[in-house]
Amino acid sequence: MPHIILASQSPRRKQLLEVMGVSFDTIPSEFDEYLDDARDPELVANELALGKALDVAKKFPDAYVIGSDTIVTIDGRQLAKPESHEEAYSMLKELAGKPNYVTTGVAVVCLHDNVRLTAAATAAVFFKQFNESQAEAYIATGDPFDKAGGYAIQHPLCKPMIEKIDGRPDIIIGFPTEVVASLLKQCDIQADQVRGDELLKVVG
Repeated sequence: MPHIILASQSPRRKQLLEVMGVSFDTIPSEFDEYLDDARDPELVANELALGKALDVAKKFPDAYVIGSDTIVTIDGRQLAKPESHEEAYSMLKELAGKPNYVTTGVAVVCLHDNVRLTAAATAAVFFKQFNESQAEAYIATGDPFDKAGGYAIQHPLCKPMIEKIDGRPDIIIGFPTEVVASLLKQCDIQADQVRGDELLKVVG
């Protein structure tokens, strides 16, 4: 088994990759993220995932480095992570009552073997018309501030605000295991897509 590195400090990504049966090290990337409303979110997510993977791969050229990035889009606008209570509240209210689209890009890089693979997947999240107290209680946990779009479907105070999702939950969490498994397979690395009960355990 080659040396595999997850270029992320996300506990959910780490948990999902563990469930996939992969042995790996975790080394967070220092790559600066950005958004670009003028381009397709899948292209941007793949570009950011590749940037993260390359940042770590330069230090470990023999390793297979996995990078991932998630973008939330509503009405054609890509949402960043909220930086204040007011911004988090405004973002959640904008999401209420209509769909937003969550795109996660994945990259696998090995500089020594000249490997640079990317792929992305998208799912939709539909929020209810929730009340102010629900939003305020969720924001008070601090959870929205490190999440693209200002929310995480697996958080117990966010779940009641969501009407439904259309697509795999692991896309929305930020690590589409079907995509990851496919890219690793192209590198002759065995990894299992997370299914059913195992995925529900991670979603919570």
